[in-house]
Amino acid sequence: MSHFLGVERIFEDKLSGARADRPGLAALLDYAREGDTVTVVAPDRLGRSLSGIIRTIEQLQSKGVALKSIREGIDYSTPVGKMVAGILGALAEYERTLINERAASAREAARARGRQVGRKRVLNESKIAQARILRANGQTMAEICSTLGVARATLYRELKGDT
Repeated sequence: MSHFLGVERIFEDKLSGARADRPGLAALLDYAREGDTVTVVAPDRLGRSLSGIIRTIEQLQSKGVALKSIREGIDYSTPVGKMVAGILGALAEYERTLINERAASAREAARARGRQVGRKRVLNESKIAQARILRANGQTMAEICSTLGVARATLYRELKGDT
C-alpha cells in the first residue's frame, strides 16, 4: 500500500456521501484502535451531515484515535483542533435545533390544513364502535384483537376510558 503522508491503509466508499450505509467508513471505525491516527481529505468525508460528522469525530476520540484533516490542515488532537471540534459540535447542535423547529412548524401547518400528522390510526371510529359492541357481547380482548387485526396495546389504548 502507498505510504502517502504516512498512511498505511486506505478506506473508501464508492457510494454517494449522502447515503447512510457507508461500508468504507464502517470498516474504518471498526479497524481504528487506540493510538491510531485517521487522516481524512476533509471532515465532510466522515458523515453526511454536520451532526453525523461530529458523531464520527466523537466516536474516534472516545476510542483514543487521533484525527487529522488534510484540506483544512487540522489535527483534532491539538488544542486548536479540539476547539474546532467544539465549534463544529455547537454548529451541529444548532443544526439539529433548526431541523426540529422546522419539522414542528411543518407538522403544525399540516394540522392547521386538516392533514393527518404522524402514523395513520389503525382503528377508525367504526372499528372502535365495533370493538365496544364485541366487548359488550362478552368477547375477550384477544378475540376482539384477532377479529379487528390489531395489537392488544392498540385496543387497550383506544378503549382506555371504557369500563
